[in-house]
Amino acid sequence: MRQVPVLIVGGGITGLSCALFLAAHQVPCLLVERHPDLLSHPRARGITPRTMELYRQVGLEESILAAAFAGSDFAWVPVRAETLSDEVYETPDEPSESDGAEASPCSFGPIDQDRLEDLVRSHARRLGAELRFSTELTDFTQDDSGVTAVLTDRATGASEQVRASYLVAADGFHSPIRHRLGVPADGPGRLFDTITAIVDADLRPALRGRRATIAYLQRPRPYTIMMAHDAEGTRWVFGTGHDPSREPIESFTDERVAAMVREAAGLPDVEVRLRPQIPGTDMKVLAFPIGAHVARNYRVGRVFFIGDAAHVWPPTGGLGANAGIQDAHNLAWKLALVTAGAAGPGLLDSYEAERRPTGLMTMGQALARFGTRMGPGSAPEIVEYGAVALGYRYRSAAVLGGDEDGDTTPLLPRELRGQVGTRAPHVPVERGGRRISTLDLYGSRFVLLTGPDGDAWAKAAKDLPLPVDVYRLGVDLASDTAAEAHDLAPGEAILVRPDGFVAWRSTDPGALAGALAAILCR
Repeated sequence: MRQVPVLIVGGGITGLSCALFLAAHQVPCLLVERHPDLLSHPRARGITPRTMELYRQVGLEESILAAAFAGSDFAWVPVRAETLSDEVYETPDEPSESDGAEASPCSFGPIDQDRLEDLVRSHARRLGAELRFSTELTDFTQDDSGVTAVLTDRATGASEQVRASYLVAADGFHSPIRHRLGVPADGPGRLFDTITAIVDADLRPALRGRRATIAYLQRPRPYTIMMAHDAEGTRWVFGTGHDPSREPIESFTDERVAAMVREAAGLPDVEVRLRPQIPGTDMKVLAFPIGAHVARNYRVGRVFFIGDAAHVWPPTGGLGANAGIQDAHNLAWKLALVTAGAAGPGLLDSYEAERRPTGLMTMGQALARFGTRMGPGSAPEIVEYGAVALGYRYRSAAVLGGDEDGDTTPLLPRELRGQVGTRAPHVPVERGGRRISTLDLYGSRFVLLTGPDGDAWAKAAKDLPLPVDVYRLGVDLASDTAAEAHDLAPGEAILVRPDGFVAWRSTDPGALAGALAAILCR
């Protein structure tokens, strides 16, 4: 029987990103996806600065920007109307928001999910991840030492058994793995069902020079959207609600969808052409549910849930794919240390402790934005987008000395100053004559940041069982502001995890070894 440290089930952006991050940590992994290839539908149309930071860690930032459909100055323009031809567009009642780019070395990444998946897949393979399409998980069992999985080749019908130390379920909204393990979910549940298509249609006469990157419309029925797929206004993503019990997907023929697009646009004579969405097929219309729930557990034994298998919410705000990628990043470095024997298995408990509260907070914010864009009224509970996307806080055994009350209210990006449980600040510094961000120090190992008086910390770090990089701000890293930006008092240091989150801060170098051992559950 073949052995592999980590088996990933699901080849969407979350599963692919998990394979990429594991491969970057040199963890052998096998990903299986039942479909023959990636989906051509764009779905998510951009990634936040925080998610860009994660891809920057593994050397993918430049490729993403090169493949982007717009420059870094791209901005979403959401509108509400009856049809796209209305004389007046309403603006959703939301506060003016930043995405946190001012506190990051990265800008928003305007890239379609299908293009991003292609880049991530290629890079993961370059780093050594094994990705197998047309391969389905048809059975699995787990015990105290691992998971035994049955994988079936959908082209030939041949099956094989694989033994994995851990299984990562990235198998989507319906997550057969989660349901088989009996894990319930909290939240409103299924809200409605939608069909979606990519269409070529010149809707510029409806726009009349106005910008509307995403329009929330009432025609031909509620829950209709038209999302611009190019800058010219000639290619669009069309979506609308439907009742699958009365309208099977087969009833949405090219002619019917084209008529619906004309009604949504308010242009009865415009030519509309649908585009295939799965390579090698003529499938042009997809159906999927829109819902909101968060799994009660993110882990059962040696099985972990990430992305839509763990949480779903409406796409308003574009928070779903970003949260899934961040799930994968959080889990990958922990699996890397545990499978290498550098950390105890208890470290893996911190995945759920950190990501589930973040999922619940993010679901609430996605629902709040859904209310302002798809329904009447305002939503005073909306938290600024940059705080949701970048300022979330962790409370777990893998962060020591956080707020005693366990407060996880997200912080504004400008408020990130090295607090325990938060993403470490971005500060431009000079190292070896080259300008970098302090965030470029993170990704593979723990990092200790001190002020110029940090010689005792450097000495303490030499005796640790796990390599820790030590940088003295103002000495090893040239900067007049970095120590202040991290709120470092004289003699103080902060310990930053491989994911860039602050794990601990102290003025006692003698406590370093014990703190690291506690974080690693050793």
